[in-house]
Amino acid sequence: MSRLFFVVLKLLLTLVLIGAATWGVGLLLFRLNGTIATIAAIGFGIAALAGLIGIWTGAPRLPLGFAAVFIGLLSWWSGFQPSHDRDWIPELARLPQISREGDKLTVANLRDFRWRTEADYDQRWETRSYDLSKIEGADLFLSYWSGEVIAHLLLSFTFADSPPLTFSIEVRREKGEEWSSLAGFFRIYEMAYVAADERDIVGLRTHARGEDTRLFRLAASPQQARDLLLAYTADVNRLAKEPRWYNTVTTNCTTVVYHLVSTVAPSWTLALPLDPRVLISGYLPGYLQRIGAVRTDIPLEELVRRGKISERARTLSLDDPDFSKKIREGVPTGRP
Repeated sequence: MSRLFFVVLKLLLTLVLIGAATWGVGLLLFRLNGTIATIAAIGFGIAALAGLIGIWTGAPRLPLGFAAVFIGLLSWWSGFQPSHDRDWIPELARLPQISREGDKLTVANLRDFRWRTEADYDQRWETRSYDLSKIEGADLFLSYWSGEVIAHLLLSFTFADSPPLTFSIEVRREKGEEWSSLAGFFRIYEMAYVAADERDIVGLRTHARGEDTRLFRLAASPQQARDLLLAYTADVNRLAKEPRWYNTVTTNCTTVVYHLVSTVAPSWTLALPLDPRVLISGYLPGYLQRIGAVRTDIPLEELVRRGKISERARTLSLDDPDFSKKIREGVPTGRP
């Protein structure tokens, strides 16, 4: 039994060491440049290999030496600090801020760009006000850019007397900086909220990028939509005051929304179970139907089919004041 115990322990230590080595090599490759990055990653890999040899040969100094190097790397990584003060790409140059007086929400730095292509657009930043007493519900957009597995999530709040207010959680990139999902594990990018008009934030995806964008009307009551909008408001303002790292898994367009909904769900008596589809965002509609957030009396395949709005959206001008109303035509309502 004791021999089996030590074999299992060695296997567990091996898995931990391999995980630490993989993360450390990635950090060095993404955080350092050129030859220095390659040399540092190779050196760290050699230290990890020595640690593995030590685990299986009974030479404790080797894995302890790797542990010391890894702790040093963690100390370096933990010293990275997010910032709002960088040379951002234009569409993420400003963060929204929201003030409230009674039922009146005022959103500053609301984006209302007009996109012709991703590189050709008119910049518009506005301040708009919304009446919380006129909120009707909430809708969810999923824009698919990498097959059926990965989609970007937008949450849109609808009002009786004004166009929808849409939020997107995005990677805040600097000018000349490229997006990499792997780099998102290593404190490379800050997180950004975008508050926008649907003609901007949806039009970017349907018109400029040609993505497969799908709309799902949520079963949220006006009170539930109000609660969630106020949760968004609080987090938008927190981020405006204190920058935050984006993380590909823990702080992204779906996990942040999941957290925000979790903060208000108890007042709705709504169970919000953990589910892999929160991370595998392309399959989120199935999760939404499981928890009753979208219609359950319509087969999921039919909801998805009727929610595909891209072709209809591309027939519309992004200057059409009825853009939001028209893209919802034929999409099932949130309740029967």
